[in-house]
Amino acid sequence: MMFESNYMRYRLRSKVEIENVAGEFSCWQRFGGNLTETSKVADEPEAASVGWGSGVDRAARSSTQGDGHGWQWFKDPRLDCLGFRGIFPSNQTPPLVESDKETNEKNYQLWRIENGVAEGSIEIPKGEAIPLEYNLACLNAISFDKDCYVGQELVARTHHRGVIRKRLLPLMFLDDSGTEVEEKVAPGSEVIDTTSCKKVGFVTAALGCRGLGVLRLEEAWKGSGSLIIEGQDDLKVETIRPKWWPAEWFPEHQQHSAVA
Repeated sequence: MMFESNYMRYRLRSKVEIENVAGEFSCWQRFGGNLTETSKVADEPEAASVGWGSGVDRAARSSTQGDGHGWQWFKDPRLDCLGFRGIFPSNQTPPLVESDKETNEKNYQLWRIENGVAEGSIEIPKGEAIPLEYNLACLNAISFDKDCYVGQELVARTHHRGVIRKRLLPLMFLDDSGTEVEEKVAPGSEVIDTTSCKKVGFVTAALGCRGLGVLRLEEAWKGSGSLIIEGQDDLKVETIRPKWWPAEWFPEHQQHSAVA
């Protein structure tokens, strides 16, 4: 009987009911600048970003903790630069958000892409993406202390060997003169190294003149302007080094370690 009770407690599948409340609630994102660097309280940081003014409205502090539903702001667990996220009733503006500081959702998506963070099953293909290649180990998405999760052995073995030849990178799209070009690249486009005429990787997301792509690191950091979009010889691809990446992810660190 005790065994059966424990089994029921830890069973993997249960019948649940999911209700769509998208019409009643909206997700807000507060991001940009040094928002979290200057903030000591996760649910009400000092303002320095889109969606916030230059000061803190102390009178509204209690309402940021949540109304009757308990909604509040939470620090994005992935990166400091992604700021804070909260779910609030759609019929009202979250506390402390100034209407003249609101911005289009695409601006947040662009900010996320510029910082090299993929999101959702479109940018991180379900059943295909290798978590470590999408940098999830440094985005609080992978635990190396827990046991028994799907793909655990492969992920752990690859992580501890330290050999990851491809990673997700932020990209910039330019023409032959070095001018940024917009809306010219589609997700799924292949990136080619003109010096070797070999495929380096592919684009996973594109917005304006920026994008994300999974590329082989050895070719990605050459900096010779040799990367192009396949079939578009006049469209160059420039890789961007994310500030939050640990040094050991860059080829020069690996080469130095090998020599040492």
